[in-house]
Amino acid sequence: MPDHSADPIAGWIAGIDAELADFLSARRGLLATVGVETDALAEEAAQAVAGGKRLRALFCLAGWQAAGGHPADTRAWRSAAALELLQASALVHDDLMDGSATRRGRPAAHRTFEQQHVAAGWIGPRTRFGAGAAILLGDLLLTWAHELLRSSGFDQQVSGRAAPVFDVCTTEVTAGQFLDLVSQASGTGGEDLAMRVMRFKSASYTVVRPLQLGAALAGGGDDLMAGLTAYGEPIGLAFQLRDDVLGVFGDPERTGKPAGDDLREGKRTVLLARTYERSDAAGRALLDRCIGNASTDSTDIHRLRELMTSTGALTSVEQTIAEFEQRADRAAHSLAQTTADTAVRTTLDTLTAAALQRSR
Repeated sequence: MPDHSADPIAGWIAGIDAELADFLSARRGLLATVGVETDALAEEAAQAVAGGKRLRALFCLAGWQAAGGHPADTRAWRSAAALELLQASALVHDDLMDGSATRRGRPAAHRTFEQQHVAAGWIGPRTRFGAGAAILLGDLLLTWAHELLRSSGFDQQVSGRAAPVFDVCTTEVTAGQFLDLVSQASGTGGEDLAMRVMRFKSASYTVVRPLQLGAALAGGGDDLMAGLTAYGEPIGLAFQLRDDVLGVFGDPERTGKPAGDDLREGKRTVLLARTYERSDAAGRALLDRCIGNASTDSTDIHRLRELMTSTGALTSVEQTIAEFEQRADRAAHSLAQTTADTAVRTTLDTLTAAALQRSR
């Protein structure tokens, strides 16, 4: 068992990683009974959950702690780990829909399956095989997420409290992803739609629902749920705004994705909406030509960055992030007073920093 007392967050991460490793090892054995062909599927499943900050699982354990749950309860770790399988499923599908080449510095799952097709000398289009295999992998990871939550070791009453939160979480992230597809396909660049995509595709399922899941497992009441939501909503929104900024201005060595991919893919972010709103005719012409255009080159990306900076759109988004962080800080202070547990405030402060203080 990881040492939780020395560094609580590090102890949680080690516990989550151990639960994921045990679960995936057992499922690899189950897949093996189907045939050796499934080795590639098992390997990509392991790669899909490798790395990352484990933020969703950590926020789940923060909710568990706030509701009085013991921080070293392995049942809570297993439940929290289910969120990492959900996240892995969403990323596999997201990369396929966006046509992304990489994820966390390695080939995206559909690209890896394409390479397998080529290396084996199989017939038919490699892209069709890669897409089909990635869809199946994402579906499998989603199935496993529900399975891991059900098998975490809690009794039926506790599981019954948690399951509805997890179900809403999976529905929201799927609906949010569909909104993202609609916004890209329609070319709708307004801030209202961008905010709704951000809220449901990422913010809610990254922070709010994980907090609520952990609290539900520990039997948290309505007042605590309201307090966690008051903290989680601004943190979740700020997290996604920071992610959108990194998608344009981030260092690929740190983000694991080529800089400017979000622009080439046509992601309709708040940053993009505010840039368009503040641009003159020439700036809007540049945006119309480059956004959602796979041929947009590094020179165009540089010009788009300059436009986002010169119009004040980037500064505006940074200010909004700061405002959300201030709201969350006030809510975290209230939560700490409500729970009368200083460790709760320490945990939330640590996770706030991990979510928002990411360098470019």
